[in-house]
Amino acid sequence: MRARREWKPFRNSAEIERLHLELASFNDQIAELEKLHPESWKIEALKTSALLLSRQIDELRCSSDDLTSLLAK
Repeated sequence: MRARREWKPFRNSAEIERLHLELASFNDQIAELEKLHPESWKIEALKTSALLLSRQIDELRCSSDDLTSLLAK
């Protein structure tokens, strides 16, 4: 017997929302640092973290969209 994956749309939605909030926080920090210290190395580190978060959000959305379309069939 095969193991079945359970679809949990609310968990994905909650995870996406959490990542959006974390991304917004990074963006706020980046904007503040750019005002105070335009050449700060911290800005690049925050931008890298923000990009990684946005990729995670995209991956979660894509997996959720794929699952939704499969369930609709």
